[in-house]
Amino acid sequence: MAINLPFKKLSQWQQVAFCAALLERMLPNYQMFAEHVEFGNFKVLRNQLDLVWQWLDKANRCKINYDAQINKLEEQVPDPDAFDFLGVFPALDCTMALMSLFQAMQDPESDGFVNVGKLSENSVSYYVELSLAEELDATTPNEDEIEISPEQITEHPLMQWEIATQNELFDFLSTASENKASCIKAKALVLEEGLSNLGIEISA
Repeated sequence: MAINLPFKKLSQWQQVAFCAALLERMLPNYQMFAEHVEFGNFKVLRNQLDLVWQWLDKANRCKINYDAQINKLEEQVPDPDAFDFLGVFPALDCTMALMSLFQAMQDPESDGFVNVGKLSENSVSYYVELSLAEELDATTPNEDEIEISPEQITEHPLMQWEIATQNELFDFLSTASENKASCIKAKALVLEEGLSNLGIEISA
């Protein structure tokens, strides 16, 4: 793993905001998958992430029924064995990240917050590895086994962007006020390019 941030230095609010912002970059991957294979309800995940943002607004804080939300979310989790479509893995990472966030909001001492960052990074790493393998296969089709080194993955522009985004978001939130204005800035920071963490264009 290329990213290792000191999460313990952040407050619970800052950690939740960090995870919510990363999920904004992961949700479009789920949306693309759901539309492509006609599985899952993207709106459930969108509404759940909106609930988290509302929870972060201390002036208008909502209560979240975590058990009810997790039950709803479980119905949206794709089984990778059931789909012959590589987009299933980033979609799975997205649902697992949202699940981890809900669990961490109930138990801040768990690894849930860290897991969201790892799942976002994992989505990018997997996608980059596949892309590099396809490129190599096209240029050297006679090779029996194509090996991609960790360095090649880390140096890829998408992974560099993921690392930069997580670091920039962490730095911003570590000194940010715990209010709605900071949420708006965090969301704007990660959505500035209008792309998901895999470079997929975010539809309005």
